Amino acid sequence: MRFTRFVCVLLAATFTFSLMAKQPKDKKKYGVYLVGVSASFTDSLVYFTDAQWVDSAYLDKGSFLSGRSQYSEQLSNFLSDKGMQHRTSFIFFNKKLKSLEKEVSKLKHRYTKEGGVLIQNVDPSFKFKKAESYQ
Repeated sequence: MRFTRFVCVLLAATFTFSLMAKQPKDKKKYGVYLVGVSASFTDSLVYFTDAQWVDSAYLDKGSFLSGRSQYSEQLSNFLSDKGMQHRTSFIFFNKKLKSLEKEVSKLKHRYTKEGGVLIQNVDPSFKFKKAESYQ
């Protein structure tokens, strides 16, 4: 009888502590598809990265990508190391891959429509890394 009570109390305590434990992060909040674009005002080449899923990236309350300047800086540094200096890099992001691809397709079409601009893909070895959050 004592053993049964002890087991019941132990199970109740385990259940209570598991409910009080810290809940996992909101999985719908984390993970974003990113595409980097790099252009220069003195060059006719525009570089595009492939769409990449970054599971550590997240959107803040205003639906802006947190650390977006750091992601564009990663692309600028990568291209700078390859000898392509003084380029302006910017990031497109979306939770849905299809929506992001559609947006990038429109941008590529706009660049090619103007003429005189060549579109190239960034080396596939480039991968976005987790942006450090500053509080």
